[in-house]
Parts: sequence; structure tokens; C-alpha cells
Amino acid sequence: MREIETKYRVGDTETLLAALKSAGVELGDVHLQDDLAYAPAGWGPEQGKVGYTFARLRTQDGDHVLTTKTPVANVMECVEYETGVEDREQTHCVLVALGYEPSVRIVKERRSGRSGDMAVCVDVVKGAGTFLELELVVDDDRDGVRAQSEMDAWAQRLGVALERTADTYDTLVRGGDVG
Repeated sequence: MREIETKYRVGDTETLLAALKSAGVELGDVHLQDDLAYAPAGWGPEQGKVGYTFARLRTQDGDHVLTTKTPVANVMECVEYETGVEDREQTHCVLVALGYEPSVRIVKERRSGRSGDMAVCVDVVKGAGTFLELELVVDDDRDGVRAQSEMDAWAQRLGVALERTADTYDTLVRGGDVG
């Protein structure tokens, strides 16, 4: 599967929530997501992310999920694999044994909904701020950059102040620019 997304820093959360409601997006309850991101051993931000496989270990509502992401055209378009795991600590040990290094912890409160086949998420990320994330999960050969452009047009039609970012949450929390 491929995940294609766009992300925006939100200026006024209440205005965004009202605009989403007007656009027919019903957001669910708030869920706390506690993520630990992993990078390949020896990888450094100066190398960029495209072509490298990263891992994430997430806990939400007592469930643990392991995800790998390999950015393709850009960091917002990734080949992604995901599976539930029973034991977070043992999964951490497996990742380290496979040569991954923990890189950054990302804690966020997420509310999500849908607009057609697109996931719409409002995230309050500890240490980084509030974001709107739009996401498609596809198993076809559609052009990712074009899909990102279409999602951006949808976001702009909301008519609220949004600042698009090409950074992933790990980069935003870390405070650096990683391409």
C-alpha cells in the first residue's frame, strides 16, 4: 500500500473545526497516540528520507502497531506496511536488533474523520502545534504528486488559514529540516 498525504499547520483550530463540519467532515473522539520513530542505523537527516525505510511503533487505546514507511517521490508519499503487535517492548528490541535506532518520540491527540476516500485528521502534536493532515491510502499507480495537489485544493476550499508543510511529525518535533 501507499500512503499519500498533505499536512498543514493550523492557525485557528476552532475556525478549522467549523469549516470541516461545514464541509461534511464529522470528526470522531480524541485519541492519544504515543509514537516512537526509528531510523536505519547510520542514517542522518542530511541524507534525506527518500529511499530509506523508517519504522514507527505506536500505542493508541492500549493497542500497539508497528509501521514501516519508505518515502518514494517525497516524504509525504510512502510505501507503507503496518501490523498490530502484542508487546511494545519486545517489538522495540526486535527493531533495535534489526539495526534501527530510536530517533524521536511523537505524542499527539488525534481526531479523525473522512471526506470520500480521504482521511481527515486534526492533530495536536506535543512540542509542534496543531495540524490538519489529509491522507489517502491507495493500492494503485496513481500519481502521488498529483493526488497531493488535489488534496491541497480541497484544503484551500475550506477557506481557513493553513500553512502547508512538507515536514513529517518527527522532523517538526525534532525541530529540523529533513527532506
